[in-house]
Amino acid sequence: MKKILMVLTSHDKLGNTGAKTGFWLEEFAAPYYVFKDAGAVITLASPLGGQPPLDPKSDDPASQTEATHRFRADPAAQAHLANTLKLSEVSTQEFDAVFYPGGHGPLWDLAEDVLSIQLIETMLAAGKPVATVCHAPGVLRHPKSADGQSVVSGKSVTGFTNSEEAAVGLTDVVPFLVEDMLQHNGGAYSKGADWLPYVVTDGLLISGQNPASSEPAAKALLQALS
Repeated sequence: MKKILMVLTSHDKLGNTGAKTGFWLEEFAAPYYVFKDAGAVITLASPLGGQPPLDPKSDDPASQTEATHRFRADPAAQAHLANTLKLSEVSTQEFDAVFYPGGHGPLWDLAEDVLSIQLIETMLAAGKPVATVCHAPGVLRHPKSADGQSVVSGKSVTGFTNSEEAAVGLTDVVPFLVEDMLQHNGGAYSKGADWLPYVVTDGLLISGQNPASSEPAAKALLQALS
C-alpha cells in the first residue's frame, strides 16, 4: 500500500491586490481521488496545518469537475482537508512520494518554505518521486541536488505558462513566473496548448501544466510508484 504525502499552501493573500488566493480545488480533488481509488494512504500537510485556504475562483461554476463535485459530497474528505498536519510534523521516511497541488498560494509560501525545500531535496535524494501541478512547480525554485545544482537543472519540466498567467491577468501580481523560473534554473521547459492537459515525467520529477493536468499528473505519479 503506497503512502503519498500531499502538501498544500497556507497562503491566502493574492499579492497586494486585496483579493484572496490559496490552493486550486480541482488540483487537490482530482489527485486525491486518483490516489484514494488506487488504495493509497494519503497524508495532507501544509506550512501552518489545519484548513488550507481555498482560492475562491476555483469555486466558480466554470471550474467544477467530476472530482470537485465528488469532494463537495464527501464529508470525510472535507474533514481530512480541514485537519492538515503541519509540515514540521511530517517525516519524509514515512512516504513513498509527494504531490503538490497548485493555486497561486504556493508561489508565496511553499516556494520559499525551508521545510518544503528540505522535503523535496530529501525525497529526491532517497529516490522517491515528487509531483507538482500548475503553479506548484514553483516549489522547485530553491531545492538543490547533491551537486549543488537546481533539482530541475537539465530535467524536462512543465508548469503554468506565461500565457496562461497573462490570461488570468496576474503576470504583474505573482512574485515570479513559473515558466521563467524553471527555465532560469536550467530546466528543459516545455508546454502544451493553454488550459489543455500536459504532463512531463523525467525520472523522479513529474510536473503538470495547469488545472486540467492534475488528474493525469496524479496518474503519472502512481505509474512512477509501480
